[in-house]
Amino acid sequence: MMKLNKALATVALAGSVAALSAPAMARDTISIVGSSTVYPFATVVAERFGANTDFPTPKLESTGSGGGLKLFCQGVGTQHPDITNASRRMKPSEFDLCQSNGVKDITEFRIGSDGIVIASSKEAENLEVTLEQLFLALGKEVPNPKNENELIANPYKNWSDIDSSLPNKPIRVMGPPPTSGTRDSFNELALQGGCEDLPAVANMSEDDMEGVCQSIREDGAFIEAGENDNLIVQKLIGDTGMYGVFGYSFLEENADRLQAATLNGKVPTAEGIAADDYPVARSLFFYVKKAHVGVVPGIQEYAQEFTGMGAMGPNGYLKSVGLIVPPRDALMDLQEKAEKMPNLTKDELM
Repeated sequence: MMKLNKALATVALAGSVAALSAPAMARDTISIVGSSTVYPFATVVAERFGANTDFPTPKLESTGSGGGLKLFCQGVGTQHPDITNASRRMKPSEFDLCQSNGVKDITEFRIGSDGIVIASSKEAENLEVTLEQLFLALGKEVPNPKNENELIANPYKNWSDIDSSLPNKPIRVMGPPPTSGTRDSFNELALQGGCEDLPAVANMSEDDMEGVCQSIREDGAFIEAGENDNLIVQKLIGDTGMYGVFGYSFLEENADRLQAATLNGKVPTAEGIAADDYPVARSLFFYVKKAHVGVVPGIQEYAQEFTGMGAMGPNGYLKSVGLIVPPRDALMDLQEKAEKMPNLTKDELM
């Protein structure tokens, strides 16, 4: 944790200096935006990269996955980011946005796995909840308790209103905003995972089902925390009535103070997430704008540092700060990607 905090401070300082000294159209510092989940891992890589090479420490900004991809896809030129991090895969629509703005050549790196957890203070009553119960707690529209085929505005105030086995206290969950890849993954894997088999949505079109299942209530039960998972952690520690949504790595960093809910009978573990045995496991990525390679110094070398054995091997420094690293064969493929920088195609995203 001390090392991670030091890395964050180093990168923040480097970013501030770069922002003051580097003209928009002529910079020598790598610009990285994107996911708050990937951000801590990327900062550790950036610190090592700046300390151990002749390149400046990259400048990082936590914008959320969706926000980062939007910035990344705005165009080619050093006024635009070189790399974006994402806690979900690029969407076909985002690929199209890149293409329409001249960002034609992109290399994708799947850097490992993470799980989304529902966490609380160790002083709080822990949750043992199914994905269906989680949807019933947070969905904007849910089945009418008196008619399972009818959708109504969410009537549940307390967890115990859904099931008497759940805590008899108000539903209060803090989580990321819509720009976050964590929010996208939570909506898709957790909420839709608990909603899609309900009779009220069973006969809907795919788009209509997604619209219902991935819509979160807006009456105060779900509180958006911005692109700052550490803020959620601090709120949970100070409020035993609150639950929070964030990546598994933040749970590991704060294991002395936080506990994770059991989802569908599964407690999140690194092994369960890597094996896709945990129901809300997801992959982490970064994307490189190839048109900037050779223009902004160090981009390919940064990718090679990130995917090297020292960072992502079984005893690598990223594993030590909580990244669930890829198995050996996948890591070898990543290293080949960092060497050859193949173009991502839209077909791969479909």
